[in-house]
Amino acid sequence: MLEEIAIEDLGVIRAARVPLSAGLTVITGETGAGKTMVLTGLGLLMGGKADPATVRPGAERAVVEGRIDLSRHPVVAGRVDEAGGAVDDDGTVVVVRTVAAGRSRAHLGGRGVPQGVLAEIADEIVTVHGQADQLRLRTPGKQREALDRFAGNEHAATLEKYRAAWTERTGLQQEIDDLTARAAERAREAELLRLGLAEIERVDPQPGEDAELTALVARLGNAESLRQGAQEAHDAVAGDDVETEGSAVHAVERARRALEAAAADDPALADQATRLAEAGYLLADVATELSSYVADLQADPAALETAHTRLAALGSLTRSYGASVDDVLRWASEAGLRLLDLDDGGDRVRGMQDRVTELDAELAALADGISAARQEAAGRLAESVTAELAGLAMSGARLQVEVVAGEPGPSGADQVSFLLVPHPGAPPRPLGKGASGGELSRVMLAVEVALATAGEESVLPTFVFDEVDAGVGGRAAVEVGRRLAVLARTTQVVVVTHLAQVAAFADTHLVVTKSTGSPDEATVTGVRPVTDDERVRELARMLSGQDESESARQHALELLESSDVGR
Repeated sequence: MLEEIAIEDLGVIRAARVPLSAGLTVITGETGAGKTMVLTGLGLLMGGKADPATVRPGAERAVVEGRIDLSRHPVVAGRVDEAGGAVDDDGTVVVVRTVAAGRSRAHLGGRGVPQGVLAEIADEIVTVHGQADQLRLRTPGKQREALDRFAGNEHAATLEKYRAAWTERTGLQQEIDDLTARAAERAREAELLRLGLAEIERVDPQPGEDAELTALVARLGNAESLRQGAQEAHDAVAGDDVETEGSAVHAVERARRALEAAAADDPALADQATRLAEAGYLLADVATELSSYVADLQADPAALETAHTRLAALGSLTRSYGASVDDVLRWASEAGLRLLDLDDGGDRVRGMQDRVTELDAELAALADGISAARQEAAGRLAESVTAELAGLAMSGARLQVEVVAGEPGPSGADQVSFLLVPHPGAPPRPLGKGASGGELSRVMLAVEVALATAGEESVLPTFVFDEVDAGVGGRAAVEVGRRLAVLARTTQVVVVTHLAQVAAFADTHLVVTKSTGSPDEATVTGVRPVTDDERVRELARMLSGQDESESARQHALELLESSDVGR
């Protein structure tokens, strides 16, 4: 719902704030006062084309700002978030449009956005019916959606089942097509995997084997230098035996004995003697192990050659399947799982094809039910709209709603068309063709009223009607006002009108006024709400051109009273 529009320096409007509320809001004013600029401002907020010529003479730019309540439009609120804008905590968003020479800028929720984003948002929340304006029901798809909503909740539930089945079938068919198209590629992949797994199985690598072999090769290949180093270390620690002069074991032992002898005079040295004894035991262990290492370390050319050969075999694997043997084993595990998936492709395709066959039968049955419901609803909708047209000074005009079988799609297998027969004997023509701006607005009013009063709850957009009362007067004008009031029970309706009979039904009445200063000053337009006596005076002016005419005021009061009774 639109909450308000603020306009600066647009056409004859220097600064105006247009408050909009729920229900029916009418905008009236003398010819030339600037009612068109209010609609122009609204059009800019809704992503319309900017014309620098509309900037007020003497001003650098025109600015239009609007606040829109999106609390009942979560999808639109999500689109604002995607565009980078912010919806306020109360569920409203601010839209700003500026127009200057050679450029136009749009902001949505505090973030600059392309003009097309505003148009996309507006398509869901505002519909303008007037000459040269786009129709909410301008496309067969929109007309089908309107007919489906009119058909009722049971039809909507069937349609939802159909769409779910259609989505599942579409996904399955895409997967089948992909698997079939990639059959040769999958076969080549499977063959490569089998070759790799066979090579790995032939070599039979063990976890960590490459690291162990690398260490073995280093040891066998440097056996002499290792033996010499170990022998020198052994001699330094123990010599030929633990009593060898100059060995580490002998030196520690001498130190221990000295401390034990001295401990007789100072017991504090006993602890140090004990520690030296422990060091001696440790050195003796090291000496023993070094002696065993030297005795066992022997040059073994055959073992070295075997280790080199095995490393070469493992290297062929690590060059192809991973940096290490552990990586190769991990690749083999993943390849085995992938091979199972590839080999299972044929069974999967057959299973999916069986499911597609089931879904085709289900979709055909649901589509028949959907078509029957649409045919029945089409007759009721056409009858309802035709009855509305008779009361809108279009007697003889009628709406035809055609439901024609077509190719199955996500919303069924029907093509829906709204056609207008403007008078008896005339050929039916698509909406928007063969009718004047005022007639077209009345046709759309009749359609929207019929849809809004179908008894099904839904979130309707804000409706803006311009020229809906063109070419009508008297009782027909009263009927136009009455139907606008009916539509406003379920959604926000904004109407620009010059007929008091229509304005009398308003919940909120806004008047566009103009004032002119000196000959050098531009005309300035303002917008203000009128109530009570001011509203009576405005209706009297609309009736007779004289707001002080007593007879016009009495007529205005009668209109207000009758509009209250007729609601």
